Amino acid sequence: MKPINCIIEEVRSEAPLIRTFWLDRNLDPAPGQYVMVWIRGVDEIPMSFSGPDTITVQSVGEASAALFSLGRGSTVGLRGPLGNGFVLRGKRILLMGGGVGTAPLAFLGEQAKSAGMKVASLLGFRCKEDLIFRDRFEALGDTIITTDDGSLGIHGRVASGLKELNLFEYDQIYLCGPEMMMWDIISRTQEHAKKTQACINRYFKCAAGICGSCCLDPDGLRVCVEGPVVMADRLLESEFGRYRRGPTGGKGPCKG
Repeated sequence: MKPINCIIEEVRSEAPLIRTFWLDRNLDPAPGQYVMVWIRGVDEIPMSFSGPDTITVQSVGEASAALFSLGRGSTVGLRGPLGNGFVLRGKRILLMGGGVGTAPLAFLGEQAKSAGMKVASLLGFRCKEDLIFRDRFEALGDTIITTDDGSLGIHGRVASGLKELNLFEYDQIYLCGPEMMMWDIISRTQEHAKKTQACINRYFKCAAGICGSCCLDPDGLRVCVEGPVVMADRLLESEFGRYRRGPTGGKGPCKG
């Protein structure tokens, strides 16, 4: 798929290292799908949608830092939307996210509310300064917030908020965030894995299911095309939360 040219219409700072970019194209994505963003002369990287025409990005490396240097009127190349996104099911749902991983969940929750579903959220951040989209989530329904340093809400990581919830009350659970945070949730709530949709991140090169760089052991799940949204029960026996591969294909530790 050849990238299409796209103009950045607006940039807004959400937190010290997180910004939202408004694009001049509505690609009609499903929440949880991603787009490959080509920052010319630097790299092409996957980004989740935080709305029909927005991506919300955390500056963590060379490519995202280069994207942060672009302002209104700058251009990028886009391939997408790609992959399988979240699927809305049931009447009562729970959104669980951490950090910038809450962005596609806000997009999903707004679609769910428009469809008449009851929405609750459990969100975790390092500190209150890193919190994003609070107004969006609180407009959806009951919202629990945790912070690692205790500066807002419950003191602790996202799993610290589980004691405030009865997961049996929800028809479907939607999860997105740093891998170790997601693995912590999935491993603690295994009895709910068959109703938990997890949006996961792996190193993407081709984003077409050809190169194999994003495959998960042991069954070879191609995250770029069969994911990035995967049912959590499929992750329980995979490499997820144990190790991950980088640009060279070598195994390395999971982070976040």
